[in-house]
Parts: sequence; structure tokens; C-alpha cells
Amino acid sequence: MGKNITDFHFVSDDFTCNYTERLTKEIESEKSLAVTPEDLLLPQMLNPEQKHAYDLILAACFSLEGQAFFVDGPGGTGKTFLYRSLLATLRSQNHIAIAVATSGIAASILPGGRTAHSRFKIPLDFQKGKSCQLSKQSSAAKLISESKLILWDEASMAKRDTIEAFDELLKDLMDSDLPFGGKVIVFGGDFRQTLPVIEQATKQVLVQSTFPMSPLWPKLHKIRLVQNMRAMFDPEFSRFLLRVGEGREPIDDEGEITLSSDIVIPYYDKEKSLDRLLESVFPDLNTYSQDPYNLINRCILAPKNSSVDELNEIMIRRFPGSLHTYISSDKTVDQRHQDDYEDFLNSQNPKGLPPHKLLLKENCPLMLLRNLNPAEGLCNGTRLICRELGQHTISAEIVFGHHRGKRVFVPRIPLQTPDNDKNGIPFIRTQFPVRLCFALTINKSQGQTLDYVGIYLREPVFSHGQLYVALSRAKTAAKVKVLLVPGTFDDTKVDCKTRNVVFDEIFRLAQA
Repeated sequence: MGKNITDFHFVSDDFTCNYTERLTKEIESEKSLAVTPEDLLLPQMLNPEQKHAYDLILAACFSLEGQAFFVDGPGGTGKTFLYRSLLATLRSQNHIAIAVATSGIAASILPGGRTAHSRFKIPLDFQKGKSCQLSKQSSAAKLISESKLILWDEASMAKRDTIEAFDELLKDLMDSDLPFGGKVIVFGGDFRQTLPVIEQATKQVLVQSTFPMSPLWPKLHKIRLVQNMRAMFDPEFSRFLLRVGEGREPIDDEGEITLSSDIVIPYYDKEKSLDRLLESVFPDLNTYSQDPYNLINRCILAPKNSSVDELNEIMIRRFPGSLHTYISSDKTVDQRHQDDYEDFLNSQNPKGLPPHKLLLKENCPLMLLRNLNPAEGLCNGTRLICRELGQHTISAEIVFGHHRGKRVFVPRIPLQTPDNDKNGIPFIRTQFPVRLCFALTINKSQGQTLDYVGIYLREPVFSHGQLYVALSRAKTAAKVKVLLVPGTFDDTKVDCKTRNVVFDEIFRLAQA
């Protein structure tokens, strides 16, 4: 009989033991995800469309052949409801069901959810030709290979290159040439919503980057949900949203659609009109500071980060409590340039990094910008309520998802600018990895349903699906207010016209 490799002492017993412990811990952690009694009842509440999808997917999970699905449906058709039903059923039977999403917010809504980039070790600056940084011997690889189901929400936001790299990863892990390594995969999304983000890309480049342009797309079993459960709250608004999302809302000679005057705040001047928008969304800040779970379900959306930063600074100064200011330490990667660029670096606000000057108050809403400890709920996109502010740590409370109510500590950490940062000077910012989230970009909000939404269009939307996403975050028109900053001001009438960007090609491709 042959010997075991450990007989030769190439690997220390401690290393082998630690590896086995990590492997066991990751799998047991996933298997021990609590399934709430409410989620166990969800399969009994599925409508006929959802039940058909549920039965198809579960049958695939317990067959010997893998299959990949794409669940398509506008907001309100119950995609998340279906996902939670599937996850609850499989996990209650002690099976591994992995839940991921393209965005952090969407991931935080799924029980046990994480971003796809975190779970599959996809580089944040992923480019064609790269691969997922996950070794075949890792505990994460073992977890994936043992899973009954992998569910990826908001896949319509993911670049095709990313999904193709995921396909290659699974083929490698499973030693199979079948699509996605023969695993059961459920992708979900809505192509009326925003597409992959590629800075300064042309329409053609954006469309080419989408999932339906991948050779994998025809291999998916398409499931389309059309029964809109949310429409019962406001059927007329729901029909309007579909027309906006599909580019069927009539446009004028300038290519603009007309919003209902009921949801538009009249523009008199910037300060007065912006005050009305803020007060519509947050009418009583004293109450919200004492009831943060109400606060976190209200938000102002804008197309660009510059508008979001402006709104968050206004809101934190109005929010009750003592203001704490945290200044980052900014260091050039090449220390020889530190003295030349320090002031310049302090003035920079790169995408994905916290600001140099971070203004916080107790009970204010925050969004985490890095994966600090995904197993404990600290993922990129996790929303928090700030509870205590220390010199070196922030005590916060997770307010959404499986870890809701958990107290966590967020430390200052070094964060490097992305490789494609426009300022051209790589630097490291040491700061708390959070941003205020009274306001969010429209793209960041995708996947979330809000109690009340304000939309600040200092400039019109600029990419496919943004207006649809912004308007559809609330269930009814009564819970939406829009501030349009007009190109020319006329105080005799309310300007209700704005641009709606829709790429018709994506719908034709998605139907294939």
C-alpha cells in the first residue's frame, strides 16, 4: 500500500491542521447560515410564475446534470422573493447554496449574500484575459465545488468578461468542459436597469460589454417573470415605469420625456428647491436620528458622485449631534514624490475611496467600501448605522440582511487608488473605509427598495437605465420626489422634462 504525502514531512503537521481547520470552518459557516421561520414559509407564497421557476431550478439542483438559468423581470416581479425561497429550501436541508450579487447593496439583501468579486476573487479592476484569483486547493474552491446552487443577482450589471472568467473558474474547479463546470447557476437581472460601468465608453462599447453579447448567453435557460406584485400599490405608476425602462415613454423634439408634475419639485433657486427636496425625503431629522431603521430606508439619488458628495455634506451638517472630523493620511506609492504631491493628494476624491476629510456623527448612515470580514457581514456595500466614534475605530450596527442588528468595529485601514485612477499618481489613503449614505449614486442604489426616494438631477442622467432605476426604487409615485435643475429658468411654469437614456439593442439581444 502506498504512503501518504504527510509521511514524508514535506508539509508541517501544523500547516496541514490549519488548512483543514480553515476548510472545515468555511464550509460549516456556510452550512450554518440561519434560515428564518419566515423564509421557510416563502415557497408556499409563490405565485404560479415564481413556483414554475422554483420547481425548475430545484429539479436541476437534484439532477445529475448541471444547468444555468437567467431569471429576467422588472422590479416588483418578485425575483428576490424567488431567490430567498430557493436559498431557504436548500439550506434548511443542509445543502450549500451560495448567494452573490454584482453590487454590494444587492448582495446585502440576500441572506448570506456577498459580492461576486469577493466570493470568487475577481479582481476589482478586471480586464479581458485576466482570471479569478482563486486556487484550486483553497477552502473557497472546496465550498464552490460542494455547492448545490450558485445564485448571482444583478448579473445584468456585470461585464461579460467577468462572467466568462467565472465560467472558466468553474470549469477548472470541476474538471469539466460543460458550461459553468456543470454546476447549477441562477443568474438574475433586469436589462431595463443600468449596465456595466465603463468610464467614458461609447454606446457600442457598453453594449458589447454586456452578458447577452457573450457566447454563454444562448446556453442559458431563460425564465421571464412578468406578473408585477408591486403594481397593486400603484398600477398607473408601474405602467409608467415600464414605459420609461423600455424607452416607450413619448419624447419631444429635444429627446426628453415629461414627468408628472405631482412628483416634480418646482425649481425657484438652488438653495430653496434643494431644501424642499431634502425636507421631502427627511422631514424630521430628530426623529430619524433616534430611529435609524426608518432613516436607512430613505435616500436621495443622483447620477454623479459630485452631486452625491454635495448632498451628503449638507445632510451631515443638518443631522443632530456632535460633528467628528477624521483626516486621512495620504502617501504616494513612490515615496520620492511625497513632498511634491501631498496637498494635491489630499484634494483628490477617487472612486471607491473614502474622502480625505470624513465628517461623521453618531447615528448617521454609512456604507462600507471594502470587504473587511465577509463571513461576519462586513462586505463592500454593507450599510451601517454609526453608533460610537472613537479615535481609531468606529462602532457601528449592520442594518440589512442576515447580520442585521450586529455590532461591529470598523478600523482605519490603508486603501490604494485603483490602477485606472485618472489623476495618474498612485497613492495610499489611510482612513475609515466608509462613506455617508444619506445620498447614493443611482447605480449604487440598484437592487434596493426604499420607503421614500428623492432624485436630484443637477444634470440629466447619462447612461442606459439610470432614470428607470431611480424612479423605481419606491413602490408608489407618492413616495418619489424629483428635483430637475433646468437649463434655462422660467418661474412661470414647472419644468417637468428630462432626458431618458435607453439602448434598444440590449432588449433585442436579451431576447435571443
